[in-house]
Amino acid sequence: MTTVKTVCPYCGTGCNMYVHTGSAHIAKVTPDLEHPVSQGELCLKGYYGFNHVADRRRLTTPLRRQGNDFIPISWDSALDEVAGKFSAVRRDHGPDAFALFASARCTNEDNYVAQKFARAVMGTNNVDHCARLCHSSTVSGLAQAFGSGAMTNSIPEIGEVSDLIFIIGSNTAEQHPLIARHVIRAQQRGAKLVVADPRQTEMAEKADLWIRVPPGHNIPLVNGMLHVVIKEGLHDKEFIDAHSVGFDDVVHAVESFSPEAVERMSGIPAGQIVHAARMYAGARASVILFAMGITQFSHGVGNVASLANLAVVTGQIGRPGAGVCPLRGQGNVQGACDLGALPNVYPAYQSVTDPALRAHYESAWGVTLPAKVGLKITEVPAAIDRGEVRTLMIFGENPLMSDPDLGALRKEIQKLDFLVVMDLFMTETARFANIVLPAACWAEKDGTYTNTERRVQRGRAVVPAPGEARLDWAVFSALAARMGYAGMNYGGAQEIWDEVRRVVPKTFGGISYARLDKLPGLSWPCPSEDHPGTPILHKDGHFTMASGKAQLTPVLFDPNVLPDAKTKGFTHAITAHVVEHADTAYPFILTTGRRVYNYHTGTMTRKSPLLEQLAPEERIELNPADAKELGVADGDFIKLSTRRGKSIARAWVTERVAPKNVFSTFHYWEANCNELTNAQSLDPICGIPEYKVSAAKVEKSSAAEAKSWRDWIQGEYRVAVERATNAVLAGRVQK
Repeated sequence: MTTVKTVCPYCGTGCNMYVHTGSAHIAKVTPDLEHPVSQGELCLKGYYGFNHVADRRRLTTPLRRQGNDFIPISWDSALDEVAGKFSAVRRDHGPDAFALFASARCTNEDNYVAQKFARAVMGTNNVDHCARLCHSSTVSGLAQAFGSGAMTNSIPEIGEVSDLIFIIGSNTAEQHPLIARHVIRAQQRGAKLVVADPRQTEMAEKADLWIRVPPGHNIPLVNGMLHVVIKEGLHDKEFIDAHSVGFDDVVHAVESFSPEAVERMSGIPAGQIVHAARMYAGARASVILFAMGITQFSHGVGNVASLANLAVVTGQIGRPGAGVCPLRGQGNVQGACDLGALPNVYPAYQSVTDPALRAHYESAWGVTLPAKVGLKITEVPAAIDRGEVRTLMIFGENPLMSDPDLGALRKEIQKLDFLVVMDLFMTETARFANIVLPAACWAEKDGTYTNTERRVQRGRAVVPAPGEARLDWAVFSALAARMGYAGMNYGGAQEIWDEVRRVVPKTFGGISYARLDKLPGLSWPCPSEDHPGTPILHKDGHFTMASGKAQLTPVLFDPNVLPDAKTKGFTHAITAHVVEHADTAYPFILTTGRRVYNYHTGTMTRKSPLLEQLAPEERIELNPADAKELGVADGDFIKLSTRRGKSIARAWVTERVAPKNVFSTFHYWEANCNELTNAQSLDPICGIPEYKVSAAKVEKSSAAEAKSWRDWIQGEYRVAVERATNAVLAGRVQK
């Protein structure tokens, strides 16, 4: 066997593993015993989620749509057609008629080249990726507060240093299991754990204090904690005075959020709010861990800003074990953001509207660059409907499973003049494409990935790509050459990374492949080769704002009506409310998320026989009291509907969810919660949609109705996927 060390392709933890191959196929995966994050362990997906690499359904040749079918074509034909269509749309309709969706699953090098293609070749800033749908509120909220929208501390500090871990909106044990291990280690040495979550997750069961927060009510909880901290004098006045601005506004904003008022507003017991505030403020080193239970709201930035306020007011930031730590969901979502796959910034978060920064990139890339901020992913469907975006390229993303309100999105995507999808498989999105390009996967490419703690690590090719599948960056380079741009003629991933280091030296200059081959990663910023990296941001209260001080922002919340900041005496504040409430027509609240056995849209994990055996179908969580009222037993089919659509799956009758709450995931095309979620209510600052709160109706269903639903959803977009896949397989056998 051959053994190669690389990075796990799943969540943002960035575990390292050894991939063992024989006869050019992966035989098994074992953990890296010395890696500081994974420390000799992997989760189920890391151990058993590799079967997709050699799956016979992999795309191995470019495909062109022919009616309702796809036919294999050569790479030259595919690239000529794509380059011709892209050039034509740029000429006839302007650069902004093109948009690009980049990928949080692909390498830093892939994403750098992709955003460079959009800007330098197509001439548009219409480039974005799935961070818009998961952590864009983190990037905006923390950048507004601290100057940097990234995790402030390293993962090992949680287990080794933190005395109080505050997990809010994160199902850590299931979605970041190896980070959860560090939390357990901290508990074993005496640290306390506070968990705020609507569901009784595994981490909630392990907590010293679990607060069942109703979906959408994170802000009143955190504001209530701030109220207690300030009233009881638990705030760090010296730190506040020296390292922040805006404290008086925050005091004014949280004045009305007494524990008793929050209890009346949310049902959270006042005593729990007081207890949590004292535990958090009183610990020597408190760390906040949060994920999409904080970010995926129409007021996601407000959620994040309130947590930033809590950390600064208590002085729990800029020290070992004390900070604010967003947990990223996909393997390189941090890196895709870092490398500029966003519509408003170049690599290293440098604004596209800043003339000096734009001049820097124009000099580096040899072209004139657009000055206008591009479209967010969540703005593209409406732009398609208006005829403004006519051509779209998507690589390593499956928006027709992962984006909200899929019924509406399916209609919009079909209005495009030309769609190109580059992926591993014929996905639910690829079936609508005019051209489908076969991509190399994580196990077939060299490059770097950046985990949730900003640790840049080396990924290495382990097996050859199947058939004619190509590297993502190489496809963009080939298209650029056909379109007359010579600035992307790269010889390999290392050459691309060295360009990144030259272009943004203050962030990545010291992170060379040579160093990464010897070290378990380096955390940016790392400006020189003798720099050790930066595991802790904002050390000793030095924030990366222009003023050097943290910006505290008052966050106003009313569950029913959007507050008016001016009438409440604020010139600058974030306002928030709950967009949808249960009513007589839709008496439940649907909240959404993921499960441990699957990953994202199931494109990779559902190719694993073991993982598919462990979790073969969607189960909608339903409280026993509601099940009894509906006459539903565990395992019965139920129909879940909102104002946007419906889904039918088996019920999991469990007290994990509170009465009148239900929980569902987007792993299964057969019953995808994103048929139901809300694409219209967007955070006004970052544009993230409302995934976590939807008014819903639950009804008892039947096996016959479930089959009818499955047949309908298959006909809507899954039959074409299967037909195209079978045609590709048949053509491969014939060839």
